Amino acid sequence: MATFLVYTAPATGHAFPLVPGLLALRERGHAVDLRTAPEVVAAVRRAGLAAGPVDPRIAAISVGGHEERRPAARLRREYGDLMARGRLDRLDVARAIAEAAPDAVLVDVLAYGAQVEVERSGLPWALTLPSLLPLPGAGIPPYGLGLAPARGPLGRLRDRVLWRAVLRAYGRAMMGPYNVLREEAGLGPLAGPLELLRRPDAVVALTGEPLEYPRADLPGHVRMVGAQVWDPPPALRWETAFLDEPGDPWVLVTCSTDPQGDEALAAAAIDALRDEQVRVLVTLAGARDAGALPSAPNVRVARFVPHGPVLDRAAAVVCHGGMGIVGKAMAAGVPIVAVPFGRDQPEIARRVEQCGAGVLLPRRQLGARRLRAAVARARAGRADALAAGARLRAAGGAEAFADAAEGLVRVHARPRGRRDSGARC
Repeated sequence: MATFLVYTAPATGHAFPLVPGLLALRERGHAVDLRTAPEVVAAVRRAGLAAGPVDPRIAAISVGGHEERRPAARLRREYGDLMARGRLDRLDVARAIAEAAPDAVLVDVLAYGAQVEVERSGLPWALTLPSLLPLPGAGIPPYGLGLAPARGPLGRLRDRVLWRAVLRAYGRAMMGPYNVLREEAGLGPLAGPLELLRRPDAVVALTGEPLEYPRADLPGHVRMVGAQVWDPPPALRWETAFLDEPGDPWVLVTCSTDPQGDEALAAAAIDALRDEQVRVLVTLAGARDAGALPSAPNVRVARFVPHGPVLDRAAAVVCHGGMGIVGKAMAAGVPIVAVPFGRDQPEIARRVEQCGAGVLLPRRQLGARRLRAAVARARAGRADALAAGARLRAAGGAEAFADAAEGLVRVHARPRGRRDSGARC
């Protein structure tokens, strides 16, 4: 049996989705040592996993950028903060390796310094990606822009030109500081963002069809293991008891766990649904300005409530388009209204619309009237949402994650080196 060290960025949305697969590894007899956000450790331990906190100084460096108007400025700010964290998480994962003596390491996609250190260590390792695959491919729209697939010669030209532009923008924002981290570790520089996905022995992507468009050219070391749905065991019984009180159907409205200024989504949802025949549960997560929200008699506001019990009773979900809540809602067959604010959310929201799981409402159109109409449209598409959810559940799960992780220790004897991305842009 093997020992797996698992290292995440200090973010709930990057830790909780790993838990089902890590529990499956433990049930197969492997040892699992998870290092993650300090506030997550207690919940993960209650689930039965060995866990410890990452260096608290990492989370003290907040990742900004959402307040920037220009996309290039947002990227520079975001990756500047992530790379500043990288200097700390590189040292932190080195300590964790010394303590755990692992046979293989799973490293989060946003822990850039940890990736560098694990590559330097020579241990077999995988990159864990709790989002969509940012890889070019035949018929795959340029990542992050939220564009629908295009067909024919003009569509192929659009994708080729815009993929180059996207990769150039990400390269300018991240490769300079990332290559400094590599130089400090004694490693050579990388040429561009796609190289980061070629370095690990495996990329374990917590995604799958129908959120992923069909691919005929997926690189062999990339494993799509499906959405991984997990809620922490409730610490208090009363947390979800109110859901069983008789009344109108519930609509879940939820903000990002990482602050991004999406309080406007909660406020618009309250105004949109105050006179509708629904009850509204707003979970604020990382939203900061809770005191400025309007009130309504059919609305309940909480900082956090486990989403699983809510989704079992929900008629619709209104969200920012984060991968965590989208995966949970789709798996439950609950129709989604996705209002993306930034990061990977425009891409995820577009996939929600494309696969029939819900409705995309652009942020610039966010308002009570349009949001109310979007919720009604999403609820009318419940049958399509159920079908999309069935496809997502069939795309993988905890056992697929465990299979991918076990592959690290089975195939480490193969030569390491540069891999083909499987696509050209």
